[in-house]
Amino acid sequence: MGNDGYEIPENANEHCPGPQSESAGKSDACEGCPNQQACATAPKGPDPDLVSIVERMATVKHKILVLSGKGGVGKSTFSAQLSFALAAMDFQVGLLDIDICGPSIPKMLGLEGQEIHQSNLGWSPVYVESNLGVMSIGFMLPHPDEAVIWRGPRKNGIIKQFLKDVYWGELDFLVVDAPPGTSDEHISIVQFLQATGIDGAIIVTTPQQVSLIDVRKEVSFCKKVGLQVLGVVENMSGLCQPLSDFRFMSVTETGEQKDMTQWVIEYMKEKAPEMLNLVAVSEVFDSSAGGGAKMCKDMGVPFLGKIPLDPQLCKAAEEGRSCFDDSKCRVSAPALKAIIEKLLSQLEVSRMED
Repeated sequence: MGNDGYEIPENANEHCPGPQSESAGKSDACEGCPNQQACATAPKGPDPDLVSIVERMATVKHKILVLSGKGGVGKSTFSAQLSFALAAMDFQVGLLDIDICGPSIPKMLGLEGQEIHQSNLGWSPVYVESNLGVMSIGFMLPHPDEAVIWRGPRKNGIIKQFLKDVYWGELDFLVVDAPPGTSDEHISIVQFLQATGIDGAIIVTTPQQVSLIDVRKEVSFCKKVGLQVLGVVENMSGLCQPLSDFRFMSVTETGEQKDMTQWVIEYMKEKAPEMLNLVAVSEVFDSSAGGGAKMCKDMGVPFLGKIPLDPQLCKAAEEGRSCFDDSKCRVSAPALKAIIEKLLSQLEVSRMED
């Protein structure tokens, strides 16, 4: 980061004063730099859009970024269920999806095919409930299969527009679901929100080293840009499901499979009926290196807890509904609830906050 949080170009001279400096393009250190002309003529001073963003965000009490260094770890699922849970506690909640190339939030909240409407106050979010509004580029695509092929500046432009032009009204929480990694969109959202008072980031990982290697980079990104890590969530922390939900196979030496499910269930009913009430647990990912908890200890950040890989939670996400609405997600819903309670106490938010 350069002066005032603006990046110094990679090909800049050694003693670059920074693109926003009054002497940008004019000091002795700028002689011969390929960016000299651009820096000398670029407008100086703070971004005028930041003023609009600060005004727009003034009615939002808590802003939480959901990040991960790795794709496919369940970050959007967590963002969606966190939003559902907060709304069920009677908070006013906004969910902003800034994953420009892979917006999965509309599906996970059961809002596919919805469109954004404009009013004289700005863009209106799409509402799931009266106290849960959602904004995503997914609502703006003419066709759900449409690819968004944009360079960095255009992505930054739409993120800025989401923050500047969406009329959320009074919000207790704005949850921002970010794409994986530490690229343009992340630098932008942090820069835009820091002026408005962002609470921090929740980082989602899975237990295995392949994920944790990338997630460590995300923690280090937060530290570099001065963003507080509210905590790490270990998702898909072992497959958990009732024994009676499993299918059972016998496999021959030639690899032929025969479904034995009915026989096994009948056998258990007869010989050991109490087994049918048990939940079976299987470590899908190798967590022998200590998983998310050990990484948090090593890096000095809070560990919020583990969410098991629960087929019922996956089903709820696919169907765009809350996993807290019925008792189907009997292993994942309590785990999520404990994590959210921990987060609220860390933010010193009481359930009855006005």
